Amino acid sequence: MAKKKLTFEESLERLETITQQIEQGKIGLEESIDRYEEGMSLVKQCRDMLSKAEQRIQKLHEKADGSLGTTKFDEPKPS
Repeated sequence: MAKKKLTFEESLERLETITQQIEQGKIGLEESIDRYEEGMSLVKQCRDMLSKAEQRIQKLHEKADGSLGTTKFDEPKPS
């Protein structure tokens, strides 16, 4: 059975839980490593979701005639 893909908010909540468990020493070393790997996967998933959301954002701008129009969000250029 395939794992349900978490929403952005659910992923952040899970990351917070993992962080607390590791920081508070509630779990052993092996489980901490497993949770760390899960957390890194969630971070990647969140970054991918944010990237896709940024691509969908449109910003409003004022046209020469005073009306409002939209243009696609400009993605940051890689450094």
